[in-house]
Amino acid sequence: MKIAKRMENLSPSVTMAITALGRELKAQGRDILSFSAGEPDFDTPQVIKDAAKKAIDDGHTKYTAVEGTIATKQAIINKLKKDHGLDYELGDIVVSNGAKHSLFNLCQLLIEEGDEVIIPAPYWVTYPEQVKFSDGTPVIIETDDSTEFKITAEQLKAAITPNTRALILNTPSNPTGSVYTKEELIAIGKVLEGTDILVWSDEMYEKIMYEGKEFTSAASVSEDMYQRTITINGISKAVAMTGWRYGYIASPKKDLVKAMIKLQGQVTSNVNSITLQAAVTALDGSADADIEMMRVEFEKRRDVAIEQFNAIKGLSCVKPDGAFYLFVNIKEAYDDSLKFASDLLEEKGVAIVPGDAFGLPGYFRFSFATDLASIEEGIRRIKEFVEK
Repeated sequence: MKIAKRMENLSPSVTMAITALGRELKAQGRDILSFSAGEPDFDTPQVIKDAAKKAIDDGHTKYTAVEGTIATKQAIINKLKKDHGLDYELGDIVVSNGAKHSLFNLCQLLIEEGDEVIIPAPYWVTYPEQVKFSDGTPVIIETDDSTEFKITAEQLKAAITPNTRALILNTPSNPTGSVYTKEELIAIGKVLEGTDILVWSDEMYEKIMYEGKEFTSAASVSEDMYQRTITINGISKAVAMTGWRYGYIASPKKDLVKAMIKLQGQVTSNVNSITLQAAVTALDGSADADIEMMRVEFEKRRDVAIEQFNAIKGLSCVKPDGAFYLFVNIKEAYDDSLKFASDLLEEKGVAIVPGDAFGLPGYFRFSFATDLASIEEGIRRIKEFVEK
């Protein structure tokens, strides 16, 4: 069977592959501890599940508008206004089947052969793959521990060419948990002034912030940034709704929004109608106590994991300000992060994701979105492995 040539531009998701391998080994009876998945271990809050059940009982089981119901779009508008002071209209919002779908739509709409998209590394594995699938060219800016894995305005300026179409920002970051401050976003915005470069700002982890630090939405730092920023968000991570598949974009560019609705209408149509109803409850503040409970627990886990990792000779880790990942530096202990991950899984039954998957070898991503006992046991096994 002939497979379309465009598929040659697409690589499998390493994070999903390792997670699947861990599950397979566990099913075979192996003692496996997996820290590879980017998924909260908490259940969806009961208030949201109740809203979904009511939606079924009330007959919300039919097709809806491709871009989402008025109720769910209004909930997004209200949330963005309340949290970030941003003003959007119903015609500025498109709801898709997760943020990954939103990003795919953007790539298909905006990127053609010869177009460049600037992506800071380490990056979420999907970013460069979707750009390449759309015949675009990812332009990677490497970072490291010294800048908390954030690009500087100077690095951005040096990477821009006449072919630059967009910059992808992810704050808080997957895989590092790094968060761009308001001042850093302003500096990035200054570099972009006078250009047609768009900012695709993935803010999926915005509610998972630590030590009282505040999150700043890229679109909120100036009028110029508001006009050029496409905010991408959802409810998967902060509200523990990964399987519900709900992401959205917000942009004042009406032509972009109309084009996205046209594309989605020929591909998936609307998001699951029950999810659309439940999402209103997830966004309107009804689940805020549950979100805070999860955030507090994540912070406790982060603090324990950071202390234990930094006590292992040859490993080091920058304390993240958000998300639920650690990006651990292994350069002193191991010269091959892919082999490190493979050997660790085989010898100690611990699944992590090598930094190579995120465009930065010499590190691994450790998700602390699991119980504290498993975290401590996993790090104990990693310590034994490294010291051996």
